[in-house]
Amino acid sequence: MENVRFSIIENDLKWNSESHETHDFFFDKRSISSENSSNSDAVFSDEAHEILLWQQQHQMIWDQLEIEETLSLVPNSIAIFEMVKTNCFMALTPATNDANLAILYSSIYGCTENIILLLDHYGADPNCKDLRGRTPLHFACCRGNAHIAKVLLDRGADPNRFDGKKEVTPLHCAASAKSVECILLLLKRKAHINIGIEKRSALHFAIDRNAVECVETLLKYGADPNTPQVYTETPLHTACALGFSKCVELLLNHGADVRSQFGEGKLTALHLAAENDYVECVRLLLEHGAEVDCRNASHQTPLHLACLSQSIETVDLLIKHGANVNAVYRDGRTALHAAIVKQSRSLDCCNALLKAGANVNKADNYGYTPLHIAALNEFSNCVYTFIEHGADITARTSGNVSALSFIVRRTPEIIPKLTAKMDSSIKVNDHEIGDVDCEIKLDFRLLVPPTSFERGETELLLSLIEVGQKRLLMHPLCETFLFLKWRRIRKFFLMSLLYHAIYVFLFTMYIVGVYARNCDKNPKCEAPAYISTVGYFVIILNLILMGKEIFQMAHGLQGYAKYWENWLQWAIVFGVLLCVTPEILIPTNLLAVPTWQHHVAAIVVYLVWLELMMLVGRFPIFGVYVQMFTKVAGNFCKFLLAYICLLIAFCLSFSVLFNDYPPFENITWSLLKAITMMSGELEFEDIFYGDIPVKFPVTSHILFLCFVLLVTVILTNLMVGLAVSDIQGLQVSATLDRLVRQAELISRLESLFFSRLLRRAPVKLMQLCKRSALLRTSRNKLQFVTRPNDPRDNQLPEDIKLNIYKLVAERRDRNLSLRRRKLESNYNMFNQSLQRQYEEKKRCTAIPVGSSADKTSANSVTKNNNINNKKSSNDLKEPHITITVRENDCLLRPRSATNVHDQLMAESDVAVKLKSQVNGISDVRAEVMALREQLRAIGQKLDSFADSASKKLNFTAEEMCRIKIHLEQKASFQC
Repeated sequence: MENVRFSIIENDLKWNSESHETHDFFFDKRSISSENSSNSDAVFSDEAHEILLWQQQHQMIWDQLEIEETLSLVPNSIAIFEMVKTNCFMALTPATNDANLAILYSSIYGCTENIILLLDHYGADPNCKDLRGRTPLHFACCRGNAHIAKVLLDRGADPNRFDGKKEVTPLHCAASAKSVECILLLLKRKAHINIGIEKRSALHFAIDRNAVECVETLLKYGADPNTPQVYTETPLHTACALGFSKCVELLLNHGADVRSQFGEGKLTALHLAAENDYVECVRLLLEHGAEVDCRNASHQTPLHLACLSQSIETVDLLIKHGANVNAVYRDGRTALHAAIVKQSRSLDCCNALLKAGANVNKADNYGYTPLHIAALNEFSNCVYTFIEHGADITARTSGNVSALSFIVRRTPEIIPKLTAKMDSSIKVNDHEIGDVDCEIKLDFRLLVPPTSFERGETELLLSLIEVGQKRLLMHPLCETFLFLKWRRIRKFFLMSLLYHAIYVFLFTMYIVGVYARNCDKNPKCEAPAYISTVGYFVIILNLILMGKEIFQMAHGLQGYAKYWENWLQWAIVFGVLLCVTPEILIPTNLLAVPTWQHHVAAIVVYLVWLELMMLVGRFPIFGVYVQMFTKVAGNFCKFLLAYICLLIAFCLSFSVLFNDYPPFENITWSLLKAITMMSGELEFEDIFYGDIPVKFPVTSHILFLCFVLLVTVILTNLMVGLAVSDIQGLQVSATLDRLVRQAELISRLESLFFSRLLRRAPVKLMQLCKRSALLRTSRNKLQFVTRPNDPRDNQLPEDIKLNIYKLVAERRDRNLSLRRRKLESNYNMFNQSLQRQYEEKKRCTAIPVGSSADKTSANSVTKNNNINNKKSSNDLKEPHITITVRENDCLLRPRSATNVHDQLMAESDVAVKLKSQVNGISDVRAEVMALREQLRAIGQKLDSFADSASKKLNFTAEEMCRIKIHLEQKASFQC
């Protein structure tokens, strides 16, 4: 039996054959013995027809063509075959190989008379062999011909003789042929029942053919259901691999070992049955004590193999018997990993495992969770099921790829469902949304990953930004979550901002006291007395800054290198060390300060204040303005690179034309002067009407005019327009950009508390910091309740309250619209049902009593009434008019003209009532439309009242918006 090993690499199901010592005939599809045939002699009327019929109905252990080819290699085989066909052996020489060849042919084709003749009169050997060591008894038992076998045994045939490969005896052939008669005959003639058990016994061959009677007979006469050697194929392995449950039951009842393992893969019978979805075999094995969590060489349990083969019934059975759904095998994968191989039944297996408590966030050795694999294979149903059961969509692989990244690329249809889950996380109590007592509960458990104690609470928001779904941050749930997170973590940011402010202030004092003094007019030029103290403080703060940068770098070098501000920090650290050296901490004479330090000090003091500006820009209030500056500065650099050739052209031209003018004497200064002239500093009078005459008047005037038009006018205005458009774009997306910056800042600050470098820090200190930073440790945990209509509720800003209120109101309107459409549909169905009932009843009155049409009509009306009653009970959820038509009304037939008239009058009254009811419903709809018009008029009055009230009471726009919505809701509720 071929051993099969499975491995999944991101949904690839690989089958790796593990070779082991076995027999070639067992792998061959044709190596199945024949059904038991009749014991009657075969008649060779037509050779071709006989061979074809034999191949179709009697597949032997050995291939028919192979047997014929083997015998054809013997000399004179064609002539012997013709003799067998014609039953004429006159030309046959007795006691020769020709007689032995003839008896082999005769045993193959079941010629009993020829065999007796050849044995008795021509001296054929009953134990003769072909070139592969097969005797006539092998061929006779392989056909299941007990009569020929008896003839051969009576004349000395050996029942225990192996073939040339030492694998098959006549008993093996009889078992494969499902011939109980041959088996009993061989056993009576001293055939060894367990012969070949070291490899494969006759019991194996009987099970191969699902010969239940043969298996029962062999076991009854003492066949061993187990093998003496370990890791060999037992009959139970064969029966379970083929799914023959009756054979399995017989073996188990006769003491087969359910714990025995097979081959290099060390597969048990339960592994084989579970792998091939043989539920009955699995049940029998478990009932007879098979270990449900036994493992093979790859540490796979039967549950793993059942999930790999998508055997949902087997999975349920194994779970019912206590299988460990979280057991891991090769590469750290669980059954939930293994279940995601085929979309057709993966969802059923996953649901069964999740219901049994499978860990949906268990990652393998490469960091892949079941959610990663489901997204990679584009199994959107499995992906959504995992998310519903708490899968962490922020989980990352060893390559730092999040599950959300796979979801966005492979199953983007999950994103709208994720948004819908965010909507459903905002719930309203039983009060109307315009009521003051209306409470809105926000559940943040969707946003906080299960491993937030290890990686922080903003991992999901950061992943949304990373995969390009940052617009989800504007959802009221995310916006509120960010606000609450910022409120808890801003104290750490303010501490950092205070530290940098002190650092910048002290360094500025040092620069002003040492480098910003004009010593040319003061020969003594001594530094102030405080400079020494300030210098030492600057060095201490600089070393703290260096330690902080080293810590951040060790925390994550790859992410650290992405931010240019980190490189700016290192430039400041080294620049400050160069400016504040020990030689000038206590300067006696500032004239001794080297010139190069003045250059360094000028650059570093600029960088220090630039860094402080960027740090202030991280504050949500000022972030948009700093982002405007950085955006415009970046675009200006691109703009300058695009038009640098034009500036160089004018620079070179002016160097030629105004070479006696000081700013244009040098090419470098000439370029700087050209860039300065872009701002409007042209100095036209100094150049053309100064003390130095113009050498090239006409050309100089023309090129100078071109510079004014192309650069000062066109290029400068173009640059200003570009900056204005950038600012307008930033103002449009200011809210989204603010949320993105806020999420990134919170994530960076939060990640420092969960760094692996702080594992040796004091435990109580780290727990205190985490409790201060995490939202799940706050008073409200991960649920937040607000009253948007209560003026005393100031937990959230007004803009966030308004966004939450709008979301709830839109969802309410959407639900009402769906409900209204459903009511209209039910109303139309109700009218149609009434119309059909009326027409059926009217038709029934015209059918004669007792006719076949009468019965048919009655049945149809009864059936239609039942259908209509079911529709009305299922579809009409709201209060509605119910009109019952009895099923037997159509069977009541008038016996006189008076009765007919009375019945028609009664039916006309019913029709009038129905029409009045329908008209009443129409009147209700008209009243609803009138109420809508009244609401619209009330809304207009509210607008005018709000305008006048805002002018008199000086209300803000947000307050007036809330008052207006509240009054509208009140009016709508009253109507």
